[in-house]
Amino acid sequence: MIQPFDGVDYGPLVAQLTDSTAIDLLGALERREVSARELLDQHLETIDAHNPDVNAVITLDAERAADDAAAVDGRRAAGEEVGPLAGLPMTIKDALLTAGIRSTGGATELEGNVPLLDAPAVARLRDAGANVFGKTNLPRWSGDVQTYNEMFGTTNNPWDLTRSPGGSSGGAATAVAAGMTPFELGTDIGGSVRIPASNCGIYGHKPSFGVISTLGYLDHPGGGETQSDVNVFGPLARSIDDLEMAFDLLAGPSEPLDRAWRLDLPHSPATALGDFRVAIWLDDPFCAVDPDVRAVLDAAVARLEAAGARIEVARPDFPAGEMAAAGLALIGAAANPYVDPQELAERKDSRETLSQLEWHALDRLRIAGRHAWADFFAGFDVILCPVQPVAPVVHQHPDPGKSNFAGPLAGTERPYADLVGWTGLIGSAYLPSTVAPTGLTKDGLPIGVQIVGDFLQDRTTLAFARAAEDALGGVTPPPIVSTP
Repeated sequence: MIQPFDGVDYGPLVAQLTDSTAIDLLGALERREVSARELLDQHLETIDAHNPDVNAVITLDAERAADDAAAVDGRRAAGEEVGPLAGLPMTIKDALLTAGIRSTGGATELEGNVPLLDAPAVARLRDAGANVFGKTNLPRWSGDVQTYNEMFGTTNNPWDLTRSPGGSSGGAATAVAAGMTPFELGTDIGGSVRIPASNCGIYGHKPSFGVISTLGYLDHPGGGETQSDVNVFGPLARSIDDLEMAFDLLAGPSEPLDRAWRLDLPHSPATALGDFRVAIWLDDPFCAVDPDVRAVLDAAVARLEAAGARIEVARPDFPAGEMAAAGLALIGAAANPYVDPQELAERKDSRETLSQLEWHALDRLRIAGRHAWADFFAGFDVILCPVQPVAPVVHQHPDPGKSNFAGPLAGTERPYADLVGWTGLIGSAYLPSTVAPTGLTKDGLPIGVQIVGDFLQDRTTLAFARAAEDALGGVTPPPIVSTP
């Protein structure tokens, strides 16, 4: 039984702890309405209750976390200064190095890997006082848009256990949605923050490329010391305020760039919903959107217009299919960065990897696309796009060598690459994208929308998500939370 902090009777607060936002929990900690130890224990109890069904949290460091929580409680009781996240328990995607906690990248090669150092982004959260107590599931080397691997098995969607939460940050998004962690730190190279956020009905932010350090990312044996093209780290949360708080803590250069570089992102040009210049691009032949998904997005747009949003149907001036294909090729190269030097001679003629000349040719096409995006954003502040063209898919784990098709999706077979069609187009152009929940399909499955802005306009996409929160509906707890 959890004992009250200093004899205080929490009453109904205890039952609501793991449903609360991170900011609300931090307020309760600061007011000493709850202790850091009690808050940790409540999250561990929630994991005990829900993780057997969803399999999101794969590693726990509860004993060390309990000691850290007790230390924070002691400092608060003594009136000492503590960090802005002091005592807040949280989990981290297992693709990131966490000092003293097993970090595997979902790969058997790193099954027993316990790093000595944190990834810089993790270090920022710990320096702010976050109590990292566990790791969340992912596909091997974060290389899929579903979440499963040989060591830890499959993560289930908290809205429907027969379906995928998406990937690769599927364990992270599931843990947030199910109340097992207040917020999370995921990674996104082809949609790995945005897709799970949409599929689990929560918020996620894919920052502009380069805004948050991606050192400490495990994408091959011995990984963590390089930063790949396209890849970003981004937060997942149950409220837009939590999302922005996490982003503010994470953004900025790390060593050695922080010796000279500083980050000064532009402020949003608007705060009120009606002051944003909004475009919508909700369907396109290059990656056709399922009617059930389109219906949810159309209803969300109607609510935004009723709330005063100024919306136009518009899109950037480029061949979307060609640009998406180039983006996916660049993502594929970035997602497979490791080649054993001894194998280079054997693989030099292989189509598995891009040559440097091929990469530069694709990059030149991407640069043309980025110019088109910049021209487009001269007339708009944000554009709303689908996250995935389909609702969360039933678990299907294709043979990596035969993954051209995902199997039946909404009654038809579609290319597996369609699952990252929209996210890949936007991510490969380095643009910021905030995912906000918009509602449920007729089958009760969550659908999010990408709120996309110009490069480095992260504060604009976050500000629009805040302004649109009431109209879009915000986060609803999944059935697993309310089902005994």
